[in-house]
Amino acid sequence: MGSRSLENRSMVDEIKCSQGGTFLYDFGHPLLNRVADSFIKAAGIGALQSVSREAYFTVAGSLDSSNGPPLELSSARKRHVPGLKGETNKESLEAMVKSVGQESIQWGLAAGVYSGLTYGLKEARGAHDWKNSAIAGAVTGVAVALASDDSSHERIVQSAITGAAVSAAANIFAGIF
Repeated sequence: MGSRSLENRSMVDEIKCSQGGTFLYDFGHPLLNRVADSFIKAAGIGALQSVSREAYFTVAGSLDSSNGPPLELSSARKRHVPGLKGETNKESLEAMVKSVGQESIQWGLAAGVYSGLTYGLKEARGAHDWKNSAIAGAVTGVAVALASDDSSHERIVQSAITGAAVSAAANIFAGIF
């Protein structure tokens, strides 16, 4: 491969990560590459989701600052970012950064676990079907429930069932549409 062809590749070609695509990074095994890629993509989505939610709370809280934030905003904010006060000060900024980082890691870990399990089960069983998706969804649901603040037995079972059902349904419907 000549140096000219390397110069003509775009950043999209470098980052593209599909079934035989090139990786921006190579850990030496397709499983590790897939887990890392899923983690990075989902962590970015988690960060964007967290930032947009906090921006909404900040704007909605400032619009109704004369009477205080509505009850549903103040109770939702307490669950998500306890240190965020709706003001622009150092403590609020630190609380938001901590929240964004924590949520990014949670999303990334969930995607990495799910992606790694589906790939591993596909390689072990020799088939990619709804069963692999259901098992990976259940294990990912358990992992997410264990990482949450409320990790009661009921929550763990509910998350496992929900993860398995959503994942299996998505796999089945992907073949229909």
